[in-house]
Amino acid sequence: MSKRKVISTSQAPAAIGPYSQAIKAGKFLFASGQLGLDPKTGNLAEGIEGQTRQVLANIQAVLAEAGAGIQDVVKTTIFLADMSHFATVNGLYGEVFKHEPPARSTVQVAALPKGGLVEIEIIALLDE
Repeated sequence: MSKRKVISTSQAPAAIGPYSQAIKAGKFLFASGQLGLDPKTGNLAEGIEGQTRQVLANIQAVLAEAGAGIQDVVKTTIFLADMSHFATVNGLYGEVFKHEPPARSTVQVAALPKGGLVEIEIIALLDE
């Protein structure tokens, strides 16, 4: 029996390519990067604050589908189209990851899909 399971929810944007929203592998959840796309409209939220809030909501929806929450995240990677947005993203991220935040990397990239300003991927440790 495979210990690998695809996790998918309509409460987060559908994959825009040949990948899954997340994969549960044993006790770990590996979630693909989330953009600030509204899952209902498929459109990017407005500006860096709107996109960051939507990214974090999308992450929480994927986690919920896997039976997990923000407290289960052990590692995040933040991709920024412009490092000048770091303080805004960091502040909003801190509102969600308040207690014992996960390990994190933040990098600036040349571009993100659909012209996004921020993308965040996560790894979570699940209860079994």
